Amino acid sequence: MKPGPFPHDLIQLQAAFNRTYDALAAPHPASAHTAHAQLRRRLVVLSARLWWHPFWSAPHRVPVTRAQVRTDEEVAQW
Repeated sequence: MKPGPFPHDLIQLQAAFNRTYDALAAPHPASAHTAHAQLRRRLVVLSARLWWHPFWSAPHRVPVTRAQVRTDEEVAQW
């Protein structure tokens, strides 16, 4: 498989974001409030790291590119 247009660390960040989002969306017992709050905080941190990743500061990075990283096949493999 040829490498995609995204840096490896950006792919890892997006994969971690996806896993955290999925865990947050899964049903939790009412007693798991602390774990739920930790997942929300982690999602906020990952979201900020994704948004401010140095890859996006290069010229010609458009919103479509941000959407592409979310659906990239490399992310799905993580």
